[in-house]
Parts: sequence; C-alpha cells; structure tokens
Amino acid sequence: MFEHKSVLLEETIDNLNINPNGIYVDGTLGGAGHSYEIVRRLSNGRLIGIDQDEAAIHAATERLAEYKDKVTIIRSNYSQMRKLLEGISVCKVDGILLDLGVSSYQLDTPERGFSYREDAPLDMRMDTRNPRTAKDIINHYSESELYRMIRDYGEDNFAKNIAKHIVRRREEKPFETTFELNDIIKAAIPMKLRINTGHPSKRTFQAIRIELNQELEVLKDTLQDMIELLSPGGRLCIITFQSLEDRIVKSCFKTNENPCICPPDFPVCACGKQPTGKVISRKPILPSKEELDYNKRSKSAKLRVFEKRM
Repeated sequence: MFEHKSVLLEETIDNLNINPNGIYVDGTLGGAGHSYEIVRRLSNGRLIGIDQDEAAIHAATERLAEYKDKVTIIRSNYSQMRKLLEGISVCKVDGILLDLGVSSYQLDTPERGFSYREDAPLDMRMDTRNPRTAKDIINHYSESELYRMIRDYGEDNFAKNIAKHIVRRREEKPFETTFELNDIIKAAIPMKLRINTGHPSKRTFQAIRIELNQELEVLKDTLQDMIELLSPGGRLCIITFQSLEDRIVKSCFKTNENPCICPPDFPVCACGKQPTGKVISRKPILPSKEELDYNKRSKSAKLRVFEKRM
C-alpha cells in the first residue's frame, strides 16, 4: 500500500493560507497527505493533484474519494503544470505545493530500486513509463559522466574514485542490482572514512536518482511558471530535502522578490524590473522536534514560501 508520512504538514497547510473557494495544485500528489488537508478545507474550491507515479495516482484517488467532486487528478510530471491547467481551463490558482522528497512507499518498495538498504534491480524511476533506468546510467555513462554526476548531484568527495571503480567493475560484468553497486561504492571509499559518515552509498544513489528523473532541471525550468500561475496573494510552498534543490528555490524566490539588475551604486533603479511578490519565509521552515521524533525521514526537510504580489 502507498504510505507516506507528510512532512511539515501543519506548517505547509498554514502557509498556503487556504481560501475555501480557491483553486489549489499539489504538483507532487503522492499519497495525498497534504492534499487531503487542503481539500477538506475547501467549500466551493477545487484541488488539482499531479503525480507521475502510477501507484501514487491509485492511492491518492482512493484517499480523496469522499471529495471527488472537488478533485481533479492527473498522471503527469509537474513540469507540465501550465499546459495541464490550460487543458482543464484553469489559468490562475490560489496556491501551489511541491513536496520534493522520495515517498516512503517508493523507498520501502524494494523492486523500485530507490533504496541502498534492499537488494533489488537498479531502477529508481519516478515514472515507470520512462524506458531508461538507473541500470542504464551505471552501465553506459562514461567515467567522466559518472564522475560529473556523483560530484555535482551527490556532492561526494570520492566521486572520482567511485566512477573509476564502477567502470572497472562493469568491464567484467554489467551491474544489475543495488547491492552490487553498494559493494563497489564501499570499495571506493577508505574504511576509516566510512565510519560515522552514514551509509557510503547515500550520495551516489541520490545522484543517480536526480540524473535519471531530471529532478533539478525540472524544478529550475518550472519555478517561474508556477509563480506566474498564482493569482495575486496566492502562495507557492516548496518542501526540499537536499541542498541543491533548496538553493534553486531560494535563488528563484529571491530574484522574484528583488529582480533589479542595476549596478549597486545606481541611486535609483533604471532597469524597470518589478518584484512579482515577496518571500514569506526569510529562513526555511524546519520540522519540529516532535515531528523529527516520529518521522526520521523529515530530518533534512525545508519549507520555503513565496507570495504573489497583490
């Protein structure tokens, strides 16, 4: 069954500032934990849920069944949000939510290949319609491509050595499973440096998942669209789980709040670029101690909030 403890649930719902008659989009619907709390606060409002994962679509449809008259669920990637909304005659919305974490269901379903703690085929696809899997990346990327991916997306200091070990090992036999990859990553990191630094595969698995699902490109390319889709006073709430995503969100929000490109020594703005809104969360909103106690996976979560200009 699709289960996912919704991270920063109360904080997200509070910051969406829900209008009972408004239109809201959950771009990463998952098991509908956040969406359920949104839709039950709506009277004549509407919720549009988007997810590319088939299991999530089934779970969310079931979870939101009692509110089906107010809900539209679409299987797609949130990168298509503008087009999808146009397709159902929606041009402006009152709030948008993204929860960018891998769901508990995806991590705990071994055959999905997201977890380095279970021996399973190297898959890691968010959308199982994607013909390419993690196995293709590991077996076909050049050593320099693997190094770039692990360095940039995994931020791993041993990226060069891990890439070298992967290429050397696959010359004997192609990689098939997560544990085969684990063994090679362990071999590439000195034992004394593996102590007290968490699982050695964590960063490489993150890098492969981001690369395969184009997570950072999708986020970067869609943020501006989402801000433009907001009605005046509408809010965009984004929950990130790693520094690369958080940096992208923080930078985009900051630019939209202060888009001026004039040199700092100009006495007045001459570029004419106007703010599109304001950042509500100066610092990211973090999980409470209570949440961290009952949901260890919320540890790295950060919520940032942007409000469209009135």
